[in-house]
Amino acid sequence: MAVDAPQIRVTGDVYRNMRNPYLLKDFYRFKTIQLMKDNEVYGSSPPDIFVGRIGWPHVYIGPLVPPQLGDTSILGTPERWADKTIPEIVEMRSMLIRGMHRTSVKSADNGRIEEMMKEMALAEKYSAVDVKLKHAPGGAMSFSENSQPFGPGAPLEEMSIENSRADVRLENAYEDDSMGASTAMLELYENGVEVSKIQRALAAGTLGRKGRRVFVPTRWSITATDDTISKTKLKTIKQYEPIDAVRIYENYSLDNRWIIMMIPGSWEYESMEAWYPNTTWNLNSKEIDMGASYEPFDGRRTYAEIGGCYYAARLAVSERLEALKGQAKVVILREVHSGYIMPVGVWNVREHVRAALRTEPRIFPGLNDAVAYAASKLEIPIPVWMRNGKLLKRLFYQKLLSAN
Repeated sequence: MAVDAPQIRVTGDVYRNMRNPYLLKDFYRFKTIQLMKDNEVYGSSPPDIFVGRIGWPHVYIGPLVPPQLGDTSILGTPERWADKTIPEIVEMRSMLIRGMHRTSVKSADNGRIEEMMKEMALAEKYSAVDVKLKHAPGGAMSFSENSQPFGPGAPLEEMSIENSRADVRLENAYEDDSMGASTAMLELYENGVEVSKIQRALAAGTLGRKGRRVFVPTRWSITATDDTISKTKLKTIKQYEPIDAVRIYENYSLDNRWIIMMIPGSWEYESMEAWYPNTTWNLNSKEIDMGASYEPFDGRRTYAEIGGCYYAARLAVSERLEALKGQAKVVILREVHSGYIMPVGVWNVREHVRAALRTEPRIFPGLNDAVAYAASKLEIPIPVWMRNGKLLKRLFYQKLLSAN
């Protein structure tokens, strides 16, 4: 059951080593385990669940529960994390202990644990969950660029949920088993349901037609939701007139530098990333690792080379273009500097691009001035970006040729 937090003395050495991902993870993991009593976790889940992908179609599903009671909703709502630091994110998410129950992805409508996963995914708000594990939770915290981190875990022995009340919007989508999953996701989004809740509902097998509902690994459900919503928005956006000037939005968060360029013209999109040495995906190199994914007006047919970040950013961009009632060619330039010591999930891209697009943009009459401004905000020279992508290079040199 939940206990009061022990008084842990934090030394200066801990603060100095907050840039060390291993020490940071171990510090907060220790704090979480100290809150437990034996192999039981009793606390308020945000609510949150996790569906693994290892061994698919037989995967581990289970609740994410902190050993504390009260309003824990922020722990499961990445839409509220854009102003958090990496230590704050690790501290929050390390509190969530994972119960692990192995099942078939096709068992979403069978079994007591499976039913409780759906109940949690449909919940309106945090509710008390009592989890008994087969042994003390172990292992390191789970970190991925695709899904939110969470704390240690152990096989699930039994669990119960108290005073859980369903979100009416999610419950209606669940009860309508004649509606396809994509339609349900779009309807929920239009009804104001947060993207993270839609992703969770999809993962728990609560969306889709009767007989076709399955558990969806969390990392897949995140990308599927971002992709489905943004692709649908783009169908409308492509019918708008192009914007009338070059716009640049920017953001600097978690030692990531973001430049989002919107250029007048028919829809095209390219997202580019530059990972500096000693960052998550570039630990063993002394060179900057760059990647890019592009789509033409008609879209792309293969999975993006840079992964789920591509679709997360595209959702944020499509929301802004819809609000502007215009279409554009969009280039995203992202520098990932050494302060980004560990991946915290694809929400980082979605929410920080959203944050950038909520600010007033810089307006430029032409591409040359916009590119010069972007160059002043980034460390990597623009010609290097152009060599690693295609859209900005093509637009820039087309402009030069047309001026001759």
